[in-house]
Amino acid sequence: VAPAGILERLDAGEIVIGDGGFVFALEKRGYVKAGPWTPEAAAEHPEAVRQLHREFLRAGSTVMQTFTFYASDDKLENRGHTQRFTGRQINEAACDLAREVANEGDALVAGGVSQTPAYLSCKSEDEVKATFKKQIDVFVQKKVDFLIAEYFEHVEEAEWAVQVLKTTGMPVAATLCIGPEGDLNGVSPGDCAVKLVKAGAQIVGVNCHFDPVTCVKTVKLMKEGVEKAGLKAHFMSQPLAYHTPDCNCQGFIDLPEFPFSLEPRILTRWDMQKYAREAYNAGIRYIGGCCGFEPYHIRALAEELKHGSWGSGLEMHTKPWVRARARRDYWENLKPASGRPFCPSMATPDGWGVTKGHADLMQQKEATSEEQLKALFDKASKGH
Repeated sequence: VAPAGILERLDAGEIVIGDGGFVFALEKRGYVKAGPWTPEAAAEHPEAVRQLHREFLRAGSTVMQTFTFYASDDKLENRGHTQRFTGRQINEAACDLAREVANEGDALVAGGVSQTPAYLSCKSEDEVKATFKKQIDVFVQKKVDFLIAEYFEHVEEAEWAVQVLKTTGMPVAATLCIGPEGDLNGVSPGDCAVKLVKAGAQIVGVNCHFDPVTCVKTVKLMKEGVEKAGLKAHFMSQPLAYHTPDCNCQGFIDLPEFPFSLEPRILTRWDMQKYAREAYNAGIRYIGGCCGFEPYHIRALAEELKHGSWGSGLEMHTKPWVRARARRDYWENLKPASGRPFCPSMATPDGWGVTKGHADLMQQKEATSEEQLKALFDKASKGH
């Protein structure tokens, strides 16, 4: 029997556990290049992608997202990036891997599209939509279970993506990488959600750029907006696994530590259990993660929402003081030390304030030149 679809599960009040951030997880394992963050590994190292899917499934994920983040041809050849595979080859391989592992459990396969360099470079609506159309043809052919438009900083581009995804007749989810201040044009979370639902998304929410606390807060605002407009939707959240209380509206990419020194900000599994409960209490039923999420983080979500297990294995530890930690209140109340006596707990985000239409954001096929880099280094050293 085929597993129930995403909307059937959500309509029945079931909790859907997402997976984690594949580009970050595979970059740490040596299969993705930081910077372009593109998913060639699906075609080039399928064993690595398959194993990561398997670990998330084992940890409790009920959705296997195809490893297709940024797999549009314009992104694959951006800024001197050598295109070794076409978007189509990557997307086909990614769909096969996700389906193979989903079939090992009771999981669904979601095909995803994300924001494009074409939009940032002010290309027309038709040109941007053509980029999405090219990607979804593979998802339709490979019969994924539903589609996600994720990681959009501008709701307008996300609406265009949803309109294209809707043409397939499959269920559509849409997540923006925004915080409580709204998208980069200042459209509020509530208004963003209403626009996405009107465009045809049945599941709306946020992913990436901010920590769970911020993301749950933002989805609550989306939910209020949708309810106020008299519309209906399911809600999802796939936040970072990094604490970002000091972020501005651009999220973690503005932090000085992005992307190579983010480790001190990683959420513990107990932080994750708290997130799972808060998301559930806010009425969010599709609860997963994005960059920084490893399988053990997803396991913490599943333990909180589905199993109620709290480190009870420590009862078997040889040391008595560790056995004394085999209780929920110990971990819930712990304030973990970072072991970094000379480091601040917060940073000052960059906040260059550039977005769509700004010359610095025009994308190019050629590699970034020495002169272009020098100009950026100068700008950074002058505090832009």
